[in-house]
Parts: sequence; C-alpha cells; structure tokens
Amino acid sequence: MAKQPHDKLVRKMEARHLLMISLGGVIGTGLFLSSGYTIQQAGPIGTIMAYAIGAVVVYLVMLCLGELSVAMPETGAFHVYADRYIGPGTGFTVAILYWLTWTVALGSEFTAAGLIMQKWFPDSPTWIWSALFMIVIFVSNALSVRFFAETEFWFSSIKVVAIVIFILLGLGAIVGLIHFGHQAHAPWFHNLYAHGLFPNGFKAVFTTMLTVNFAFSGTELIGVTAGETKDPEKNIPKAIHTTLLRLVIFFIGSITVMAALIPYKQAGVSQSPFVLVFNQIGLPFAGDLMNFVVLTAILSAANSGLYASTRMLWSLAHEKMISPRFAHTTSRGVPMLALCVSMIGGILALVSSVVAASTVYLVLVSISGLAVVIVWMAIALSEINFRRAFRRAGHQDSELKFKTPWYPVIPWAAFIMSLLSCVLIIFDPNQRVALLYMVPFIAVCYGVYYRKNFFKRH
Repeated sequence: MAKQPHDKLVRKMEARHLLMISLGGVIGTGLFLSSGYTIQQAGPIGTIMAYAIGAVVVYLVMLCLGELSVAMPETGAFHVYADRYIGPGTGFTVAILYWLTWTVALGSEFTAAGLIMQKWFPDSPTWIWSALFMIVIFVSNALSVRFFAETEFWFSSIKVVAIVIFILLGLGAIVGLIHFGHQAHAPWFHNLYAHGLFPNGFKAVFTTMLTVNFAFSGTELIGVTAGETKDPEKNIPKAIHTTLLRLVIFFIGSITVMAALIPYKQAGVSQSPFVLVFNQIGLPFAGDLMNFVVLTAILSAANSGLYASTRMLWSLAHEKMISPRFAHTTSRGVPMLALCVSMIGGILALVSSVVAASTVYLVLVSISGLAVVIVWMAIALSEINFRRAFRRAGHQDSELKFKTPWYPVIPWAAFIMSLLSCVLIIFDPNQRVALLYMVPFIAVCYGVYYRKNFFKRH
C-alpha cells in the first residue's frame, strides 16, 4: 500500500513561544536603527503620538483577530477567514500579499546581517555572512516547529532584555541618578517640548503614522501560529493582550527616553539612538553590544518571516488554491517544499536588491510596505462578516469563547483607521509610489485567481 503523504501541522507552541514570536516579528531594525529618523521627522511629541495611535490601531485589529483565531484556530489564519467571509479572490490576494511582505523582508534582513558582521570583520565580503545566516535560519525552520519556536524565544529575549536595560538606564539619566554626557544637571523632559510640540508641523505626524504602522507589523503573526499552538482558546487571547501592552511599553518607552535625552535634531543623524545614549551614559563597548543586539533582532525577524511565509504557502495549498504538494509536511510537521520556495523567494529578493534596486526591488518593497495594512483591513472586515454569519446561523454572541468587545464599533474603527493610513500615503511624495504599484498588483492577484477558476470550471 502506498504511503500517504503528511499534510498536517503539529500543535507544539506554548504561550511563552507565542508571546516571543509576536514580539520577535515586530521588534526589528525599525526600533533600534531608524527610530531616530522618525523623531527627527515628526518631533518628539509627534513621534510619541504617532506610536500611540499606531498601537491603538494594532490593538483593535488584534481584538478582531483574537475572536476569529479562537473560533477557528487555523494556520495562515487571516487568509482563510478572508476566503470564507469576504470572498475566495480576497483570501488568495491577502495570502499572496502577506507571503510577499515577509519574503521581501527576508532579503533585506540577510543583507543587513551581513553588513553588521562587516563592522567586526571589515575585510570579509558581505555575501558570505548573508549566506551563512540564510543556512542558520533555514535549519531553524526545517528541523521542527518546536525548534523554530525555541530559537525565536531566545532571539527575542535578547532584544527584550536590551530594551528594558535601555529604558531603565535612560530613566536614571533623565532624572539625574546616572551621569549623562557633559550635562551638569538632570535633563528631565525639557527636550520633548524645547522646539515646540510639532516642530515640523502637525502633518508630519500623519506621514510618520505610515512608518509606525509598518513598525508594528508582525503582531498579526499570532494568527498565523494559531494552527500550531497548544490550547489556542487560552493562549491566543493571553498573547494578544500581553503582546500589545509590552509593545506600548517597549516602543513608546524607548522613544520617550531617546527624545528626552537626545535633542531631536541630532536624533537620526549618524548612528543608532541606542548606541548614542549608551555611549553618553558611559557603558563600555556600547557600540559592539548594540550591534550584537541588532544582529539578533535581524535574525529573529528573518526567523519569524520565513516561518510566516512558509505557513502562508502551506495554507494556500491546504485550501486547494495552489498545488497540494506545498501542503505536504515532514514527519516533524514541517512543510518542506513551502519552506524551500519561501527561502528561494527571499534569496531572489536579495539578488534583486543588488541587481535591480531601482526597478524590481523598489516595486517589491513598495508593495510589501502597504500589504500589512491591507491584511489588517481584511482581518477587520472578516470579523464583521463572521459575526453576522454566526448570528444568522442562530448562535448567540455569548457562545463565543473570545469575542471582540463593542461589536461592530471596534472592527469598523480598525478597518477605517487602517484604510486612512493607506490613503494618507498620498500626502508623502516619498511613499506615494507604493499606491501606484499596489493597486495594479492587487488587480493582477484577483485576475490570476479568477482566471484559474474559470479554466477549472470550463
């Protein structure tokens, strides 16, 4: 008798893994490297405001995702929900967009990791380090979901410890308990308002909002892990609430400390604000320590990214939208073909960033930047339609083990706020190009799906 291929994933993730994976997907180079640039653009108060609004948007979206994930714990969650509660064409498009987002991110993460290693080994070529890290991340994902979750837990823990130390030492410097640079007195929070509340105008807050939304992208990974999580009814809601609380503390806490200690015009000029603050406090080897933390942040984001893109392909195959071969898993529950194709996608993105940076790569980055916000809109709309269908089938809201509060206010608020952050791109000439590429790309995704189904039926 022929041996049947596996196509099932295994529930091996615990609450601590879930929490760290969602943090790992979010806390990347954006916070450690480019946060200073954001402060310079919107001013200290403007940046804190933008991050606070961004956190609210993400929290609303996560509440919607929580209800769906607990009711239907599926891997690749939101594309399955979009397929069922918006339409199969939308489900297919959401999965392709999300797969592309993480695949493009893989390319840039491996480049960044190679560049960091060059600081320690200046004579070595970047590509050797990039290739080495590709192998490490591939092996982490290929061994088993448990091994992936464990490596992600430790990668993320290093980042979290670094941020906590930064906030504690920074607060000590702000109130004068720790000496900071050449300052004779405690700086307190004078730098936050020294140049007025919005030194570059209120409009800068809105253009920063886009960057902030992209910085928070990755929280929705909780939904992707739903099919491989132990006891999803208990662990998913817990992860959603605690992740967002911690993100607010880490992001807004770090930004407040940076903005209070570094005059805003100096914030994004030459080096990571983290290194700047640690150097002024007099922490030995501050630059090397932060480079190590940034390297783990990059590897953690790549690890989560490869996992997310692999599970999206598995889910598409599982839902019969692409070849069922992508759904085959190893005896340890790893979809190996989906993993290999996602890894090749990441390598091609990396190659395009070198060979065709101003054409192919620019288009990929533009599309992937906006894709997450479109995924958030799909999550909110899926939850609205799911609750309607649930009620039409004669069920009561009280039967739901986790329900989005204040329905339909919260899902509609999540949908509208996500939509606004897409529309606001029009006001930023640097990011406007993203819309020009995104609209035709979505049209192509729908076209491919419906053309394929047309030929299936005829």
